[in-house]
Amino acid sequence: VAPDHPEVKNVINTFTQTAQQPRCSFYGNVNVGRDISMEELQQAYHAVVLSYGAEGNRAMGVPGEQLAGVYSAKNFVGWYNGLPSCGQLSPDLSCETAVILGQGNVALDVARILLTPVDMLKKTDITTPALDALAASRVNRVLIVGRRGPLQVACTVKEVREMVNLPGTKPEMVAADFDGVVDALKDVARPRKRLTELMLKTALEPPSQKEQERRSSAHRSWAFRFYRSPLEVLPDTCGERVGAIKLAVNRLEVQLGARALLTGEEEVVPCGLVISSIGYKSLPLDPALPFDHNKAIVPNHMGRVTQATGLYVSGWLKTGPTGVIATTMNSSFDTARSLLEDLSSGLWTCPWRGLALSGSELCSTREVWMTIVTAAFNPPPPADVMKWCSSLYKNSDTDLF
Repeated sequence: VAPDHPEVKNVINTFTQTAQQPRCSFYGNVNVGRDISMEELQQAYHAVVLSYGAEGNRAMGVPGEQLAGVYSAKNFVGWYNGLPSCGQLSPDLSCETAVILGQGNVALDVARILLTPVDMLKKTDITTPALDALAASRVNRVLIVGRRGPLQVACTVKEVREMVNLPGTKPEMVAADFDGVVDALKDVARPRKRLTELMLKTALEPPSQKEQERRSSAHRSWAFRFYRSPLEVLPDTCGERVGAIKLAVNRLEVQLGARALLTGEEEVVPCGLVISSIGYKSLPLDPALPFDHNKAIVPNHMGRVTQATGLYVSGWLKTGPTGVIATTMNSSFDTARSLLEDLSSGLWTCPWRGLALSGSELCSTREVWMTIVTAAFNPPPPADVMKWCSSLYKNSDTDLF
């Protein structure tokens, strides 16, 4: 969650109400597949719900993506949110142009954080190291690149509106990217229509006098770049850092479901920072866990894991990395209904015994979790927080709730 979107984090209040019930136990810092197996979990409980998300990154699969200055959006977001595992990222923001690959909400979050005035960021809960780095940043132009067109962007109208109205910035769209879009609007759903109309207005309509004055005084810019796919990340003159990115120019084949096809044209965009936001993917926890490696999900029907009685799945592990928070919530409600239906039908007949983890040295209990929550609202010095959190979650890859 972006640090300037505190309202989204209110979900923690609902989680807290549930977690404080005496029937709910919390065991953190437990790595399923290493500290405990799936088989042990299934033997200990009537039902096991897997909801550990999508922590893997989809690689670009192009030459040069290993160069310094190329980051995954997952790690970049973890850096400015203070995730201990990303604390040492220290991205170099000394360049003028940043290219973000992908046009979903995460991509726009990253673009917005890169361009937001520091005085505004100071009012958020962004980490101090990230704030200091962004204060010294020389990035003043961000290109948000996608392989298809305006009608296929994966972001929401809220995220685009925030970019359009971001103080100190101006949009720099390519008008030709919107050819034929107006005619296609009549066949799209209302949310997509509102989003596209906002982009059309931003790209094609003359701004009001007030808006023109605002844009004229802006010293930073951003833009969508449509119909582009990465071909290669090019090094700078020293050969170690990113110096540019080579993009393929695409066209859409509508009869193939708006599939992006190469035209044979290419272009090179000079830049010093490349952030890949082309998607996340779930990873299997345990060899015993049914897993579809092509789709990167646990195969299921309405949340019931295929051929595994008592095993359920929710979130992106169930559906793949798609939709917004409300989409995932509704999908998770479906999983809960499936679980309750199985409970009512008498599917579970074996007694349950639970796990004796509360005395384990590797386990973090609810009391430890509440200490973290308290520290978040009454924080000690930043250096102490990072040191404490790092020691608490050292070697922790996946938490069990």
